[in-house]
Amino acid sequence: MRHLGLKARMAFVGAVLFAFYAVAAVVVMGVFGWSIWLVLLASVAFVGVQYKIGKWMALRSVGAEELPEDRFPHIHRRVESLSRSMGIEKPRLMIAQMGVPNAFAVGRKGAGTVVVSEELLSRLDDDEVEGVLAHELAHIRNRDVVMMVLGQGVASIVAIVAQWVVLLTGDNDIADFFLAIVVGQITQLLVMLFVFAISRYREYVADSDAADAIGGGDPLARALEKISRGNERRDESAVDSQVNALCIFGEERGLARLFATHPPIEQRIERLRR
Repeated sequence: MRHLGLKARMAFVGAVLFAFYAVAAVVVMGVFGWSIWLVLLASVAFVGVQYKIGKWMALRSVGAEELPEDRFPHIHRRVESLSRSMGIEKPRLMIAQMGVPNAFAVGRKGAGTVVVSEELLSRLDDDEVEGVLAHELAHIRNRDVVMMVLGQGVASIVAIVAQWVVLLTGDNDIADFFLAIVVGQITQLLVMLFVFAISRYREYVADSDAADAIGGGDPLARALEKISRGNERRDESAVDSQVNALCIFGEERGLARLFATHPPIEQRIERLRR
Protein backbone atom coordinates (compact mmCIF):
# COMPACT_ATOMS: atom_id res chain seq x y z
CA MET A 1 0.00 0.00 0.00
CA ARG A 2 1.37 3.42 -0.98
CA HIS A 3 2.47 5.61 1.94
CA LEU A 4 0.92 3.58 4.74
CA GLY A 5 2.45 5.97 7.30
CA LEU A 6 0.80 9.00 5.72
CA LYS A 7 -2.53 7.22 5.36
CA ALA A 8 -2.42 6.08 9.00
CA ARG A 9 -1.68 9.61 10.18
CA MET A 10 -4.42 11.06 8.02
CA ALA A 11 -6.87 8.47 9.37
CA PHE A 12 -5.90 9.27 12.97
CA VAL A 13 -6.17 13.02 12.49
CA GLY A 14 -9.43 12.51 10.61
CA ALA A 15 -10.80 10.62 13.61
CA VAL A 16 -9.63 13.38 15.98
CA LEU A 17 -11.24 16.05 13.79
CA PHE A 18 -14.47 14.05 13.71
CA ALA A 19 -14.39 13.85 17.53
CA PHE A 20 -13.99 17.63 17.78
CA TYR A 21 -16.81 18.05 15.28
CA ALA A 22 -19.05 15.61 17.19
CA VAL A 23 -18.55 17.53 20.44
CA ALA A 24 -19.35 20.80 18.64
CA ALA A 25 -22.49 19.20 17.14
CA VAL A 26 -23.71 18.02 20.55
CA VAL A 27 -23.12 21.50 21.99
CA VAL A 28 -25.06 23.13 19.13
CA MET A 29 -27.97 20.73 19.60
CA GLY A 30 -28.02 21.44 23.34
CA VAL A 31 -27.58 25.21 23.23
CA PHE A 32 -29.59 26.07 20.09
CA GLY A 33 -31.99 23.14 20.05
CA TRP A 34 -31.06 22.13 16.49
CA SER A 35 -31.81 18.64 15.24
CA ILE A 36 -28.96 16.32 14.30
CA TRP A 37 -29.96 16.52 10.63
CA LEU A 38 -29.86 20.31 10.62
CA VAL A 39 -26.45 20.26 12.30
CA LEU A 40 -25.13 17.78 9.72
CA LEU A 41 -26.53 19.77 6.81
CA ALA A 42 -25.18 23.08 8.09
CA SER A 43 -21.70 21.73 8.86
CA VAL A 44 -21.33 19.90 5.54
CA ALA A 45 -22.45 23.02 3.69
CA PHE A 46 -20.07 25.18 5.73
CA VAL A 47 -17.04 22.96 5.05
CA GLY A 48 -18.00 22.58 1.37
CA VAL A 49 -18.36 26.31 0.88
CA GLN A 50 -15.14 26.95 2.78
CA TYR A 51 -13.31 24.42 0.57
CA LYS A 52 -14.47 26.18 -2.58
CA ILE A 53 -13.88 29.68 -1.22
CA GLY A 54 -10.57 28.64 0.33
CA LYS A 55 -9.25 27.45 -3.02
CA TRP A 56 -10.47 30.62 -4.74
CA MET A 57 -9.04 32.87 -2.02
CA ALA A 58 -5.65 31.13 -2.14
CA LEU A 59 -5.38 31.84 -5.86
CA ARG A 60 -6.76 35.36 -5.54
CA SER A 61 -4.51 36.28 -2.61
CA VAL A 62 -1.38 35.91 -4.75
CA GLY A 63 -2.96 37.24 -7.94
CA ALA A 64 -2.49 33.93 -9.78
CA GLU A 65 -3.02 33.93 -13.53
CA GLU A 66 -2.95 31.20 -16.15
CA LEU A 67 0.53 30.03 -17.07
CA PRO A 68 0.54 30.72 -20.84
CA GLU A 69 1.43 27.60 -22.78
CA ASP A 70 2.92 29.58 -25.67
CA ARG A 71 5.48 31.18 -23.31
CA PHE A 72 6.17 28.13 -21.14
CA PRO A 73 5.61 25.10 -23.42
CA HIS A 74 8.39 23.11 -21.74
CA ILE A 75 6.71 23.41 -18.32
CA HIS A 76 3.33 22.31 -19.65
CA ARG A 77 4.91 19.35 -21.44
CA ARG A 78 6.87 18.31 -18.37
CA VAL A 79 3.87 18.56 -16.06
CA GLU A 80 1.82 16.51 -18.52
CA SER A 81 4.54 13.85 -18.58
CA LEU A 82 4.92 13.83 -14.78
CA SER A 83 1.15 13.70 -14.27
CA ARG A 84 0.87 10.73 -16.61
CA SER A 85 3.67 8.84 -14.85
CA MET A 86 2.18 9.63 -11.43
CA GLY A 87 -1.30 8.49 -12.47
CA ILE A 88 -3.18 11.78 -12.16
CA GLU A 89 -4.77 14.23 -14.57
CA LYS A 90 -2.68 17.22 -15.57
CA PRO A 91 -3.55 20.04 -13.16
CA ARG A 92 -4.26 23.62 -14.08
CA LEU A 93 -1.02 25.62 -14.15
CA MET A 94 -0.87 29.21 -12.90
CA ILE A 95 1.78 31.83 -12.22
CA ALA A 96 1.93 34.66 -9.68
CA GLN A 97 4.20 37.37 -8.33
CA MET A 98 4.74 36.28 -4.71
CA GLY A 99 7.78 38.41 -3.92
CA VAL A 100 9.73 35.23 -3.11
CA PRO A 101 10.45 31.95 -4.94
CA ASN A 102 7.69 29.55 -3.93
CA ALA A 103 4.96 27.23 -5.23
CA PHE A 104 1.82 25.56 -3.93
CA ALA A 105 -0.98 23.23 -4.97
CA VAL A 106 -4.71 23.39 -4.25
CA GLY A 107 -7.61 21.16 -5.18
CA ARG A 108 -8.06 17.43 -5.31
CA LYS A 109 -6.95 14.59 -7.52
CA GLY A 110 -8.58 15.17 -10.91
CA ALA A 111 -9.24 18.87 -10.25
CA GLY A 112 -5.97 20.28 -8.99
CA THR A 113 -4.14 23.55 -9.56
CA VAL A 114 -0.42 24.21 -9.23
CA VAL A 115 0.82 27.78 -8.78
CA VAL A 116 4.45 28.79 -9.24
CA SER A 117 5.93 32.22 -8.60
CA GLU A 118 7.70 34.23 -11.26
CA GLU A 119 10.58 34.54 -8.83
CA LEU A 120 10.91 30.74 -8.67
CA LEU A 121 11.00 30.33 -12.45
CA SER A 122 13.66 33.04 -12.82
CA ARG A 123 15.88 31.71 -10.01
CA LEU A 124 15.78 27.93 -10.57
CA ASP A 125 17.28 25.77 -13.30
CA ASP A 126 14.97 23.59 -15.41
CA ASP A 127 15.68 20.36 -13.50
CA GLU A 128 15.12 22.17 -10.19
CA VAL A 129 11.77 23.54 -11.41
CA GLU A 130 10.87 19.99 -12.42
CA GLY A 131 11.58 18.81 -8.88
CA VAL A 132 9.32 21.50 -7.41
CA LEU A 133 6.52 20.63 -9.85
CA ALA A 134 6.82 16.93 -9.03
CA HIS A 135 6.58 17.82 -5.33
CA GLU A 136 3.33 19.72 -5.86
CA LEU A 137 1.87 16.96 -8.04
CA ALA A 138 2.64 14.50 -5.23
CA HIS A 139 0.54 16.58 -2.83
CA ILE A 140 -2.39 16.39 -5.24
CA ARG A 141 -1.98 12.64 -5.76
CA ASN A 142 -1.73 11.95 -2.02
CA ARG A 143 -4.88 14.02 -1.32
CA ASP A 144 -3.21 15.67 1.67
CA VAL A 145 -4.23 19.12 0.40
CA VAL A 146 -7.86 18.11 0.91
CA MET A 147 -7.09 17.02 4.49
CA MET A 148 -5.47 20.40 5.19
CA VAL A 149 -8.52 22.29 3.91
CA LEU A 150 -10.98 20.03 5.77
CA GLY A 151 -8.94 20.44 8.93
CA GLN A 152 -9.15 24.22 8.64
CA GLY A 153 -12.91 23.92 8.07
CA VAL A 154 -13.50 21.78 11.17
CA ALA A 155 -11.24 24.05 13.24
CA SER A 156 -13.31 27.05 12.17
CA ILE A 157 -16.60 25.31 13.07
CA VAL A 158 -15.33 24.29 16.53
CA ALA A 159 -13.95 27.79 17.19
CA ILE A 160 -17.25 29.46 16.22
CA VAL A 161 -19.22 27.10 18.48
CA ALA A 162 -16.84 27.77 21.39
CA GLN A 163 -17.25 31.53 20.93
CA TRP A 164 -21.04 31.32 20.93
CA VAL A 165 -21.05 29.14 24.05
CA VAL A 166 -19.02 31.80 25.88
CA LEU A 167 -21.32 34.59 24.67
CA LEU A 168 -24.57 32.77 25.47
CA THR A 169 -23.51 31.52 28.90
CA GLY A 170 -21.93 34.77 30.07
CA ASP A 171 -23.29 38.16 31.03
CA ASN A 172 -23.19 39.40 27.42
CA ASP A 173 -20.85 42.28 28.30
CA ILE A 174 -17.65 43.53 26.68
CA ALA A 175 -15.54 41.18 28.83
CA ASP A 176 -17.42 38.16 27.48
CA PHE A 177 -16.91 39.44 23.93
CA PHE A 178 -13.12 39.53 24.32
CA LEU A 179 -13.15 36.22 26.22
CA ALA A 180 -15.06 34.62 23.36
CA ILE A 181 -12.41 35.80 20.89
CA VAL A 182 -9.62 34.36 23.04
CA VAL A 183 -11.43 31.04 23.57
CA GLY A 184 -12.15 30.76 19.86
CA GLN A 185 -8.52 31.37 18.94
CA ILE A 186 -7.23 28.86 21.49
CA THR A 187 -9.78 26.24 20.41
CA GLN A 188 -8.93 26.69 16.74
CA LEU A 189 -5.21 26.41 17.47
CA LEU A 190 -5.79 23.24 19.51
CA VAL A 191 -7.57 21.59 16.58
CA MET A 192 -4.99 22.82 14.08
CA LEU A 193 -2.12 21.33 16.09
CA PHE A 194 -3.16 17.91 14.78
CA VAL A 195 -3.33 19.22 11.22
CA PHE A 196 0.12 20.81 11.59
CA ALA A 197 1.57 17.42 12.55
CA ILE A 198 0.30 15.91 9.30
CA SER A 199 1.49 18.93 7.34
CA ARG A 200 5.10 18.42 8.39
CA TYR A 201 5.05 14.72 7.58
CA ARG A 202 3.34 15.20 4.22
CA GLU A 203 6.21 17.42 3.09
CA TYR A 204 8.68 14.57 3.59
CA VAL A 205 6.42 12.23 1.64
CA ALA A 206 6.01 14.70 -1.24
CA ASP A 207 9.78 15.24 -1.34
CA SER A 208 10.32 11.48 -1.57
CA ASP A 209 7.67 11.08 -4.27
CA ALA A 210 9.21 13.92 -6.28
CA ALA A 211 12.66 12.32 -6.09
CA ASP A 212 11.20 9.04 -7.37
CA ALA A 213 9.35 10.81 -10.19
CA ILE A 214 12.38 12.70 -11.52
CA GLY A 215 14.96 9.98 -10.86
CA GLY A 216 16.81 11.48 -7.90
CA GLY A 217 16.60 13.92 -5.01
CA ASP A 218 19.46 16.28 -5.83
CA PRO A 219 17.54 18.65 -8.17
CA LEU A 220 14.83 19.22 -5.55
CA ALA A 221 17.46 19.58 -2.80
CA ARG A 222 19.20 22.30 -4.84
CA ALA A 223 15.82 23.92 -5.47
CA LEU A 224 15.07 24.01 -1.74
CA GLU A 225 18.45 25.60 -1.04
CA LYS A 226 17.78 28.36 -3.56
CA ILE A 227 14.20 28.82 -2.35
CA SER A 228 15.43 29.09 1.24
CA ARG A 229 17.96 31.77 0.32
CA GLY A 230 15.31 33.58 -1.70
CA ASN A 231 12.97 33.59 1.30
CA GLU A 232 15.45 35.33 3.60
CA ARG A 233 13.55 38.55 2.79
CA ARG A 234 10.17 37.10 3.72
CA ASP A 235 8.86 40.52 4.74
CA GLU A 236 8.46 41.18 1.01
CA SER A 237 6.39 38.04 0.49
CA ALA A 238 2.83 38.39 -0.79
CA VAL A 239 1.87 34.98 0.66
CA ASP A 240 -0.45 35.02 3.68
CA SER A 241 -0.32 32.52 6.55
CA GLN A 242 -3.02 30.18 5.25
CA VAL A 243 -1.49 29.90 1.78
CA ASN A 244 1.95 29.60 3.35
CA ALA A 245 0.84 26.27 4.87
CA LEU A 246 0.30 24.93 1.35
CA CYS A 247 3.59 26.22 -0.12
CA ILE A 248 6.71 24.14 -0.73
CA PHE A 249 8.59 26.42 1.67
CA GLY A 250 7.27 27.81 4.93
CA GLU A 251 9.97 27.36 7.54
CA GLU A 252 9.61 28.90 10.99
CA ARG A 253 12.32 29.39 13.57
CA GLY A 254 12.50 29.39 17.37
CA LEU A 255 9.33 28.76 19.36
CA ALA A 256 7.26 29.08 16.18
CA ARG A 257 8.61 25.69 15.07
CA LEU A 258 6.18 24.07 17.52
CA PHE A 259 3.37 25.27 15.25
CA ALA A 260 5.27 25.03 11.95
CA THR A 261 3.56 23.58 8.90
CA HIS A 262 6.91 22.54 7.38
CA PRO A 263 9.87 20.56 8.75
CA PRO A 264 13.28 22.28 8.92
CA ILE A 265 14.67 22.83 5.43
CA GLU A 266 18.03 21.33 6.42
CA GLN A 267 16.41 18.01 7.32
CA ARG A 268 14.48 17.91 4.05
CA ILE A 269 17.65 18.52 2.04
CA GLU A 270 19.55 15.90 4.02
CA ARG A 271 16.88 13.27 3.37
CA LEU A 272 16.80 14.05 -0.34
CA ARG A 273 20.57 13.61 -0.62
CA ARG A 274 20.85 10.33 1.22
